[in-house]
Amino acid sequence: MMCSMSRKGNCWDNALTERFFGSLKREWLTVNLYSTRKDAISDVRAYISYYNSHRIHTTLGDVTPIEFEKCA
Repeated sequence: MMCSMSRKGNCWDNALTERFFGSLKREWLTVNLYSTRKDAISDVRAYISYYNSHRIHTTLGDVTPIEFEKCA
């Protein structure tokens, strides 16, 4: 895996990733504190599952990414 870095001061280079991590921090991590790294990793994985299979995305026409992919 290679780390992808955008140009300094230009969040638009990696907008989708920035959006995902912004949602993760705003919706999930602000209410959870972790005693171990393993707990944090497990919870982030749970958020990824939620994000793709349950969370409605307005940019996809108010469906989940999985529903959008099925219709494509």
